[in-house]
Amino acid sequence: MIQYVRGTVGRRAEDHIVIDVGGIGIRVEAAPATVAEVAIGEQREVPTSLVVREDSWTLYGFSDTDEREVFDLVQTVSGIGPRTAQALVATLTGDGLRTAVQRQDATTVMTVPGIGRKGAQRILLELADRLGPPRGAQAPAAARPATLGWHEDVVQGLVGLGWSQREAEAAVAAVADQVAPDATVAVVLKAALRELQR
Repeated sequence: MIQYVRGTVGRRAEDHIVIDVGGIGIRVEAAPATVAEVAIGEQREVPTSLVVREDSWTLYGFSDTDEREVFDLVQTVSGIGPRTAQALVATLTGDGLRTAVQRQDATTVMTVPGIGRKGAQRILLELADRLGPPRGAQAPAAARPATLGWHEDVVQGLVGLGWSQREAEAAVAAVADQVAPDATVAVVLKAALRELQR
């Protein structure tokens, strides 16, 4: 329904951004890695998916159109709502989920907060013939420069996805020496997510 929102980023929070479109601030729910890719004041086009419920209309935003497509598809699985779909895409990425489905790897799917064994098996079964093979690396989205505060951003992002403060701190410590000195928050966050999935 709403394919994208284009405007000036007016606000960033742990789980959403606000984009000014013609003087109207539109709240877009987003995963920490997506939030980390935008900077306040920049012009941005964010792929979106509108989820309509009886009591709310919620706009979800993504780093690219592939994430949005996977998010929409995951919600067709019985018992999977938009929050879980968002966590799945944020944790595994589109290609990570495609690989897990291709290999019928329930253990990898279960690394997503809120998904147990039965849910993972249902996802693998219902998406088996619908996701297709991995597409390879997506073109990187424009990212804001890393700052000295990326440590806290990454930890809070992991906590927002469902891990404990201790788990988040340990994952960040484990990858701190593996990332480039000028790595963005999004890059460090994805490295930390991979560490947590081991």
